[in-house]
Amino acid sequence: MANFTSTNFANQKVLIRVDFNVPLNKQTLEINDDTRIKAAIPTIKKVLSDGGSVILMSHLGRPKSGPEDKFSLKHIVQHLQQLLNEDGTLTEVFFADDCIGDQAKLAANNLKPGQVLLLENLRFYKEEEAGDKSFAEKLASYANVWVNDAFGTAHRAHASTAIIAQFFPKDKRFFGFLMDAEVAAADKVLLKAEKPFTAIIGGAKVSDKILIIENLLERATDIIIGGGMAYTFMKAQGGNIGKSLCEDDRLDMANDLLEKAKEKGVNIHLPSDSIIADNFNNEANISSSPSNQIPDGWMGLDIGENACNQFANVILNSKTILWNGPMGVFEMSSFQNGTKTIAIAVANATEKGAYSLVGGGDSVSAVNKFGFNEKVSYVSTGGGAMLEFFEGKILPGIAAVNQE
Repeated sequence: MANFTSTNFANQKVLIRVDFNVPLNKQTLEINDDTRIKAAIPTIKKVLSDGGSVILMSHLGRPKSGPEDKFSLKHIVQHLQQLLNEDGTLTEVFFADDCIGDQAKLAANNLKPGQVLLLENLRFYKEEEAGDKSFAEKLASYANVWVNDAFGTAHRAHASTAIIAQFFPKDKRFFGFLMDAEVAAADKVLLKAEKPFTAIIGGAKVSDKILIIENLLERATDIIIGGGMAYTFMKAQGGNIGKSLCEDDRLDMANDLLEKAKEKGVNIHLPSDSIIADNFNNEANISSSPSNQIPDGWMGLDIGENACNQFANVILNSKTILWNGPMGVFEMSSFQNGTKTIAIAVANATEKGAYSLVGGGDSVSAVNKFGFNEKVSYVSTGGGAMLEFFEGKILPGIAAVNQE
């Protein structure tokens, strides 16, 4: 694979797959969180400063059948231009109201060095997600270089993320800075982790995280399990969990994972106690209880005080930390303490010299919400992609850049 940093893109037309799938306000269609746009700026800037021109392609949301105004990338143009010009440069961002067709082709042909063209939402065409070859070829015709900087879609074999690679010679295919950083961070944790290595796995369902836990049993020294999925483990061991979230069809699997961990000498940490409520809302009656003795009619919505201390101690003694998934319903103030405690512990361990990687939408939202995004080693922009990477899968968006 060619080296992006050391390549000069003067007078080149560079087609960059970015991940501008950002949350928009439903009423005003303003951007709620521009993290993913900001993450792509260094790659775009590098091409522009070399004297190249940039054609950006992305998806936004999940349009059902053709164009929908609320999923149009035109809502991003102004903010993108502001971010590109924060350093005083005067970069023009043009918008093509289609991603293929005569208008897009003409706009790409007329693009001059130092200019940026943003194409309309790729998913307005079903060919994008279908990985259609002729659709990919049309996109490829706009440029002589392809850069994949969209780690968030690297696990999808879509036209713009993987199929398009075949239309560029190997020395004209690159990872952008963001993709490089994501892959390096994931590799560091998965392949080069310094021990003790603690994986913090949260979220609602065991079924969503089975593969990642199984893969981590080969690598981690400690696995902390929190969130709704913890109660499936509690029930599997004969505990009473009230009306807490539980996957009854996964009880045997939960016990199998515990057994495998014991065989491999991996410590599985389950929350000893829970913050419980009689209803799933912030104003519910709240109490605390051992996690395996939750009364009928009550549900666990966060880890309790003892579990917070127990988990924080494990984290503080770690040299490598992976965090994927919250400890409770942190969106509600009554049930955010466990997730916040974990965020503080990860930040403190990082300050002590541990390497910490936070990946997965909810964990990223949590570190941002509590202001710890600058205090961990790396925050991944790719939820599903990061998860599949840690499940040990080959990601099509990464494989495509490297293929012969």
